Amino acid sequence: MPTRRRSRALPQDPRQRLIAAALALAAEKGWRRIGMPEIAAAAGVPLAAAHRLFRSRFALLAGWRRDIDEAVLAGPAPSVNDPLRDRLFEVLMRRFEVLKPYRAGLKAILRDSIGTPAPVKALLGLRRSMAWMLAAANVPAAGIRGQLMVKLVGALYLSVFPVFLRDEGADLGTTMAALDRRLRQAETLLGAFGRLAAAAPKPQT
Repeated sequence: MPTRRRSRALPQDPRQRLIAAALALAAEKGWRRIGMPEIAAAAGVPLAAAHRLFRSRFALLAGWRRDIDEAVLAGPAPSVNDPLRDRLFEVLMRRFEVLKPYRAGLKAILRDSIGTPAPVKALLGLRRSMAWMLAAANVPAAGIRGQLMVKLVGALYLSVFPVFLRDEGADLGTTMAALDRRLRQAETLLGAFGRLAAAAPKPQT
């Protein structure tokens, strides 16, 4: 039964159980049809404990996005001697790889959030996440010049995201090709913004 499969797959940590249950339920029933009580029940977490961890579904999505950021940041840092395009490719592909197991839930959440920006904002949190992705690629993102770089990389990431959602390949080959193509198309701008931001400090926690 689907419920038994989902229960076996849930992690031990209550916070992670809630996130995993929310994404599984979104894929199964749709995001609009579930609330925190259903998520807590599926996760096997008491409702009061779920409330302490996440006050709403949007808070849960924002917490999951931060987990994705941390998973990418925990990977090896690209060499500063590598070209900027290669560093960004490595970091953004790492992000897509981390997201890959949750693609069905992501599709459901984005589909059900049309016309409702709050879930998309919580889920993508583009400005903050992209600033950290730039830091992971050894590209400072502070200051006005750095924020231009954040916007450019964010737009590039969003342009590849629909390709990622459709990419069923085990190695995400279609996503890799699309990301490489976008980075090459934007290489001149990336290099210009990268040089402008080079003297800026890295983002602080």
